[in-house]
Amino acid sequence: MSTPRDDDALSWDGDDDPTLDPGKAENAPRPDAAPRRPAQRDAAAPARPLPTGFTAVGKGSERVAPPSPAPEPLGNAALVGIGMIAAAFILFSVGWLIVSVRLQAVADALPVAAPILVTLTLAAAAAPLVWFGTVYALTRRSRTWVRFAWLVVGVVLLVPWPFLGTGSFA
Repeated sequence: MSTPRDDDALSWDGDDDPTLDPGKAENAPRPDAAPRRPAQRDAAAPARPLPTGFTAVGKGSERVAPPSPAPEPLGNAALVGIGMIAAAFILFSVGWLIVSVRLQAVADALPVAAPILVTLTLAAAAAPLVWFGTVYALTRRSRTWVRFAWLVVGVVLLVPWPFLGTGSFA
């Protein structure tokens, strides 16, 4: 036999609300209310693609976009290659910073204002990192050779030539 205290643990305050009872007349739809219709999709609106492994069937299934192919994961050699190129880009950034510190030592002889020189220094040091991040993000769904081609183009374009021309600690 249960006590009223046990019954309190199994109920919520407001359980006796008559509007919650599905059999009551209060929950019945009003005759003056408009019938509810499911939201209809505009025919010109693009359909969302289905998840992989699902097929659209029924009325309007020809408008459903097929699932987009998932990108293949990179192999071990590709990951190591991308890591080596990323390390090269980090070294390029360090090289551009060293060159810019040397340039600031002779900044009085340059026809460029100091704030502009600092801005150009930061841009030159950030360029390899921005190139790598941009290529990596934009070629996410491309083939591996396309990603490597763009990374190699960045390696060629962003080499710190002034650093290499003067030597590391000349």
